[in-house]
Formats: sequence, C-alpha cells, structure tokens
Amino acid sequence: MSLTAALNNAGTGLSASSKMAQVISGNTANALTDGYARREVSLSSASGGGVRVDSVSRMVSTSLLKEKWLSDAAAGNATIRAEFAARIETGIGDAETPGSLSMLLSDLETSLISARAQPESTAGLTAIATAAKAVTDKLNTVSDDIQSARLEADRSISAQVDTLNTALEQIQELNISITRLSAQGGDTNAMMDQRQTLIARIAEIVPINTIPRIGNQVALVTTGGQTLLDGTAAKIGFAATNVMSEDMSIGTGTLSGLIVNGHVVPTADSGRMGGGTLSAAFAIRDELAPAMQESLDSFARDLIQRFSGNSVDPTLSPGDAGLFTDNNAAFNSLNEVGIAGRITLNASTDPTMGGQVWRLRDGIGATAEGLSGNSTLLSAIQNALSTTTEVASGPFAGAGKTTYAFASDLLSLAASNRLGAETAQSYATARRDAASEQLLTEGVDTDAELQNLKLVEQSYSANARVLQAIDKMMQSILEI
Repeated sequence: MSLTAALNNAGTGLSASSKMAQVISGNTANALTDGYARREVSLSSASGGGVRVDSVSRMVSTSLLKEKWLSDAAAGNATIRAEFAARIETGIGDAETPGSLSMLLSDLETSLISARAQPESTAGLTAIATAAKAVTDKLNTVSDDIQSARLEADRSISAQVDTLNTALEQIQELNISITRLSAQGGDTNAMMDQRQTLIARIAEIVPINTIPRIGNQVALVTTGGQTLLDGTAAKIGFAATNVMSEDMSIGTGTLSGLIVNGHVVPTADSGRMGGGTLSAAFAIRDELAPAMQESLDSFARDLIQRFSGNSVDPTLSPGDAGLFTDNNAAFNSLNEVGIAGRITLNASTDPTMGGQVWRLRDGIGATAEGLSGNSTLLSAIQNALSTTTEVASGPFAGAGKTTYAFASDLLSLAASNRLGAETAQSYATARRDAASEQLLTEGVDTDAELQNLKLVEQSYSANARVLQAIDKMMQSILEI
C-alpha cells in the first residue's frame, strides 16, 4: 500500500469517526426530546480506498409510530368522556352524601314529618320551604353545570380547530422545505423531527394515517377517510359561541358544526373526523350533555306535576302553578327542555321571595290563614313525594316511580355512564402506555450510545496513530 493510499484511508477514517461521534452526541443530548428520532450513520467502502459516509438516517418504526398516534387519539377521546361522566355523577351526588339530590329529598320529607306533628310552628313550615328550595336549587345547579360543560366543549372545539389549522399549515411548509433541501443534498432530519412532533399533535385531536409522497413529503388522511393534507393543507372551520342554553343545537342552527374545505363534516366518532379529542368534545356538546339534560328535565317535570292541580292542593284552580313552578309560572309540557334549570319553589310560599310559609299548610291559593292545627295539606304533600306515578318523558318514560326511586335511578344512570366511560378509558390508556413503551425501545438508548462512542474513540485513536506513523515515515524519507 502506498503512503498516499494509507494517508487517504486514515483521513477518511478520521472523518467518519468524527461524524459518528457527532451523531452519537446528538442522540444522547436529545434522548428526552419529544419527536426526536435516533440517528444512525451509514458507511461504505470508497471506490478509491478508505471509508465513505453515505447518509445519516432517522431510525423510526412507522408501524409503532402509527399505533402510538392511534392510541393517543383513543385515549384522549375516552378520557374526555370519562371526565364528563364523573362530573355529572358528582353533581347529582351519592345518596349518602350531604347535599346530594337524594339526601335533599330526604331532608324535605323529614321537614314535612316534623311539620305535620306541629303544623302551627312557623319554624317547621319555614324548614319545609328551605328544604324544598334546596331541591330546586340543586336541580338548577346540575342543569347549569351541564350547560357549562357544553360551553367548555364548544370552546375546546374552537381551540382544537385552531391547533389543527396552524399545525397543518406548518407541516405543509415543512414538506416544501424538506423537498427543497433533499434535492440540494442537505440534511433534512431536524425538519422531519419537527414534522413528526406536529403530526403527533394532530393525531391526538383526530386519528390519522400518514402517506409517503415524493420528495420525502407526507400526506395526512384521517382514519375515517378525510384528507387533511396532500400537498395543500385543508381549511377547517368552526364558529364558537359565547353562551350556551339547553335549547341550542346544530339542528336549530344555533350551534356550529365542523366545516372542512367548505363542506359540512359529521362529527360522530364513526365519522370522518371521529375518534380523537375533537369528536369527544362534539359528543359532550351535542349528545352526552343533552341526553343527561333530558333525564334531569324529566325528573324536574315529574316533581312539578306531582304537586300541580287541586288533587294535592284543593285551593289551586286549573292552570295555577303548584308547589314547584317554571320560574313561578305554571309548567307547559311543550316547554320541557331546560325545565331543570328553571324549576323554582312557588314564590307565594318562599319567604326569601316575600311569600308566606303558612300557605304550605293552608294552600297556595288560600285567601287567608286557616286553622293552625290542620296538617291535611302537609300530609298530602308528603304522600305526593312517595306516590308511584308514571314518568311522562325522558329515558324512564312509562315507568312508575316514586320521587325517591326516580332520584335513585337518575344517579344510577349517571354512575353507569361513568363506569362505562372509565372502562373504555382504562383500556385506551393501557393501549397508549403499551405503545409508548414499545416506541421507547426504538428510541435512544444512552447506554448503547456510550458503548458505541467508546468504539468510535478507539477507531479515531487508531486512525490518528496511523497518521502519526505516516508522518514519521514521511519525515524519515525527507531526511535521506
């Protein structure tokens, strides 16, 4: 071997070792960097002798990455649903928890029993009014919280749509830059890392598949078949609302749907944009919360109708509001939506509204106080709570229930929803964690990188010694 060839071999060996050391240090430094893919240097023998650095490649398992993205979307979807279900169950309250709907009904019955024993006691009658108002306040609060959850979901949809549009535009720009730099022979790995991070952000909002395109570009298509990016980013539209009421919906035109490139896109989990956090937010706003509102409204309607008419209170005339009212007016079955948020204690019996508590004993329509020892009406009110009546609307329509059984079934419905949602969340979270662990095994192993660095150091040292030996030989030749 000539000295020139030996010099070339050692020189290219030093260059290759230097490049490998650079890549290893980059891997180690970015071991915890989100979106970073481990790099590997590809070497080959140079035609003129020595070693050649062919490329620095990103080591990514596309199948594991796809599974991670899909599991992220499913886990995000399930978590949002489970959190909403738990929120509603907590709002209604466990039967043994002070302040729960069942406990407040029990307090109302207790106050009625006490007042029946001493119907002349103003304090006892006031306790009934207080307990009855606590029940209506509870229904109002839960109803308001349901609408708050819908409004929060609407705002979340708006924020997620903004994130989608921004990320898609950035990926479009990165695609162009990657193609341009690839054509120039530049290193596009850092840009691909950025693109992978942006895709991961999108994938939690809506599950996607990536499709390779020429020039190292990628297209993004949802698992439901909606193209989000293929050369040009899709334009996603949504109009947020500032208020939320029980009667607002997409069907009435008072809430916005999802628009992709000017076309309305279904938002269900089974739709083209379904399966991630975006469709979960739509589900809360348009399905889960309205369904729970319907059940709560059904209970409020039942409570109002138990004390309407003169079957309980003979002093009431047809069309008069009973003990419980729709904002102090008689209830109209055609206006049931949102009644849980409007139900109130009749103002004529509510001392906080200027009413007289003696009307609870003598009748809401009474023109004057009656006999202070008469507990007939109080007994009728108590019996109305425990009488089995047919539910007129909602998921329990047609079933015969007492007020207490209805409240218990309402809680059971909320608890069942929570358990089902948490089961789905547990499965989705376990799947996501398993995918994350598998993906980590494909990531940077710092121990392995340090071992490789030692080998690189040995190679570098060996090549350096060859150069030193060649230098001494050259010096010897020159001295002859």
